[in-house]
Amino acid sequence: MATTDFIAAIELGSSRIAGIAGRKQSDGSIEVLAYACEDSAAFVRKGLVYNIDKAAHAIRNIVSSLEAQTGRSIAKVYAGVGGQSLRTVENQVSRTLDEEGIISGELVDELCDENRDLPLADMCVLDVAPQEYKIDNNLHADPVGVAGKHITGRYLNLIARNPLKKNLEQSFEKAGMKIADLLVAPTALAHAVLAENEMRAGCALVDLGAATTTVQVYKNNILRYLAVIPLGGNNITHDLTSLKIEENEAEQLKLHYGDALYQDTEEEGEAPAMCPLDDGRSAKLYDVNNIVGARAEEIIANAWNQIQLSGYENELFAGVILTGGAANLPNTEALFRNQSHMDKVHTAHSIQEAVQGVRLPEDGRQNTLLGLLAAGTDNCCVPEKPQPAPEPAQGSLDLDVEVVEKPEPPKPAEPKPETPKAPKPAETEKPSDGGKGGKRSSFFGSLFDRFRDGMLDDNSDSMDDSRN
Repeated sequence: MATTDFIAAIELGSSRIAGIAGRKQSDGSIEVLAYACEDSAAFVRKGLVYNIDKAAHAIRNIVSSLEAQTGRSIAKVYAGVGGQSLRTVENQVSRTLDEEGIISGELVDELCDENRDLPLADMCVLDVAPQEYKIDNNLHADPVGVAGKHITGRYLNLIARNPLKKNLEQSFEKAGMKIADLLVAPTALAHAVLAENEMRAGCALVDLGAATTTVQVYKNNILRYLAVIPLGGNNITHDLTSLKIEENEAEQLKLHYGDALYQDTEEEGEAPAMCPLDDGRSAKLYDVNNIVGARAEEIIANAWNQIQLSGYENELFAGVILTGGAANLPNTEALFRNQSHMDKVHTAHSIQEAVQGVRLPEDGRQNTLLGLLAAGTDNCCVPEKPQPAPEPAQGSLDLDVEVVEKPEPPKPAEPKPETPKAPKPAETEKPSDGGKGGKRSSFFGSLFDRFRDGMLDDNSDSMDDSRN
């Protein structure tokens, strides 16, 4: 892409709103040009925007910050949608042909359109993940071109409550920012974090967020299940306030001293380990992690239960992948292994592709935002306006013809000063005429002399005869 081409995306999470501008390189890497974030607790709760005015104000701030960093105006952005009400529901659509024939692409599209007409009360379909198609008695991932008489399409619809999408769209509209596309944030995250072989072999992606935990199950490169649990890292923070501390102090205790599998190694009679607070007080480390461990165990148990409800818990040959900000809690992987009895559990702190440009912390919190950027395809930068053509000269016509300038009239030649001629040497000295007559007198005088001499020669004989 040129320097004026980039993709912009905004994620409205439960703890923060974040925006990013960047571009995808030819080698698959991502170059981050700008990044900005703000706290969103005042207008987002469990993924749902509940204060549209505040959300619009925050969107304008994020866009202004991205524009200031890139030096370019942004025309549109990709937005991620996700939250507590997001889940999947299966649906089937069947069609019987008059006679056995080849399944066409038009027929498959008709089945997909019919699936989207699924009646839902106060819910809307955000996206559709087609499963296998059953043609007669065989399953096919790609049914086009297969011969058969009866086809059944199985679809996994990603649905959510209407306000989840409506409030998000109104927030961007009020902010005066056009949405390039509304992407399902969890699926964009999955395609950025999971490797293709993991999705093919079977895996579960658990995104441990601030207010929600999202569970996705993939098998044979197809999304098989998605559910959102209304529990997250903020629940641990809120529980710690029971130690009679402020929420910001509880958050710092969780980040610095929290442990999902804390084991007390103190011997009898030894002074307990303490966690100092900003106001000079302190809390026992055992008490802090007793609270942290209990809530973390509840979150992990619910996530594993959703994996079991998917029916694929025995087909996840690539194991479980953890991500998100709350996954940074120490020993979270070990806690999940204890709960699920699965050996393959690891944490994805960054996406699969290399990230260049503006340096972002690799703590898992940026993965969804980078996934939205990677899913974008359109240039979000306002194109440069063409430079205006120079105005035509006054009195001329603005036509696409060659203008021939009228030649200027030639200027009259200035008289050259007359160069004085050298006087001709006189053959014989002539009598002076008193200074009158100039050259004319001299000329006629000479002529008269020559004429006179000639007349005298011609008449001399006649004059002599007359004397005689």
